[in-house]
Amino acid sequence: MPIVVNLDVMMAKRKISASDLASKVGITLSNLSILKNNRAKAVRFSTLDAICNVLKCQPGDILEFVEEEGQNEEDV
Repeated sequence: MPIVVNLDVMMAKRKISASDLASKVGITLSNLSILKNNRAKAVRFSTLDAICNVLKCQPGDILEFVEEEGQNEEDV
């Protein structure tokens, strides 16, 4: 998947645990784990907004586009 979730990196920088972040954002620890471990298929903007608010960061600090090998503009 070309979108990589770097939530664990930002959590480490902000020294916040998964359970604390989940509690402050208002999502389950299970759903946070799915997002953090790059298994999520989608994320609600309201959830992304809450995460960024708690971590005091920008969406681009958490989400990163990584081009897959062999993918080019014609494939999109």
